[in-house]
Amino acid sequence: MSQETAGAGGRDIFIVSNSVDELGGVTTWSHQMARLFTDRGHRVRLVGIAPVADELRQRLPADLPYTMTTLYDTHPPKARRLHGIKGRLNAPERRRQSARRARMRDKAEQLSAILRAAAPGGVVIVTQVWAMEWVALADTKGLSVIGMSHESFEASQKSTRGERVRRFYPEVDRLLVLTPEDADLWIRAGMENVDSMPNPLPFMPDSPAPRTDKVVASIGRLAFEKGMDLLLDAWADAVPHHPDWTLRIYGAGIEEPALRAHCASLGLEESVEWMGSTDDVLGALRGASVFAQASRAEGFPITLLEAMAAGLPVAAFDCAPGVREIVRHGEDGLLARLGNTMELAAHLDALMSDADLRDRLGDTGFASVRRYSSAEITDRWEGLFAFLER
Repeated sequence: MSQETAGAGGRDIFIVSNSVDELGGVTTWSHQMARLFTDRGHRVRLVGIAPVADELRQRLPADLPYTMTTLYDTHPPKARRLHGIKGRLNAPERRRQSARRARMRDKAEQLSAILRAAAPGGVVIVTQVWAMEWVALADTKGLSVIGMSHESFEASQKSTRGERVRRFYPEVDRLLVLTPEDADLWIRAGMENVDSMPNPLPFMPDSPAPRTDKVVASIGRLAFEKGMDLLLDAWADAVPHHPDWTLRIYGAGIEEPALRAHCASLGLEESVEWMGSTDDVLGALRGASVFAQASRAEGFPITLLEAMAAGLPVAAFDCAPGVREIVRHGEDGLLARLGNTMELAAHLDALMSDADLRDRLGDTGFASVRRYSSAEITDRWEGLFAFLER
């Protein structure tokens, strides 16, 4: 099938992730792109490897215009390497790992059956390298395979994911990372099939938020890497100068009890509101005047895109190339050195003190972030599909 025919009739696009509904940016991205591709006439199917616990599940609409599949009914056991003579003699663990590998091959065959239904010109997008372990076992003949890393190069090197990217992604048609800076780092690390693709704006309001409420908002999973504990430390330094301001934290996760305890230990119960997860991100942002992010690690944070699209000035840690790509310090936001809570507190203090500064940064961000419009980013994806099909 020619690329014109494939484009005119729509492609079969499979987005394969660790899970189809886990709280977090990858899931949000997957469903956003599934809608954008569907709107372009493509047939989209989201495939997850394993289910997640109820408390980590993202609430999704019942009327999705694409299908979802999860391969496992329960989470598969972890892979373990059996080292040395002790490992070789650990018969129970050897049997568990053998059963895991056999089950994994069965699930890869199930995935193969799904992929074989694709018409020529089909594309498999693998959003996370753990999911790629199943795709690597599956039959992808005749399909373009695009692997992704939704975190910075530096963050991946601090975990096993860096090694697994080098192991599982060299043979895919394209490895996409989130910024040109990260792409250069992967190329220097020996990967030759790398390019960059930013995340698209989730929404594009016609006007910025009114920025009238004395509220600082933060949105993210309540997990270590999102740094909500660091945000609370910064807030403890900033809020004494602004006792009429409130910090609203939107999100859920396993760290919530510890974070609430930390909040109490800092004496912040009166100025911090725990909002839980929200289905109305834009509404939450429009009820604030400043956005704060204190992540220890990020890829290309959708929450920053959302905040700037809503017209909020942002104060964030400069924790990854993706943050620097989105926020230009002093022009449309304020960046603090990673982990420097006193510097982040100073940025929050400046934004809460100066309405003119809030308006200038917020309005500039509202305009500049439109370079990541969903139409522009989807066009880039379409161009990549056509190029890989040649």
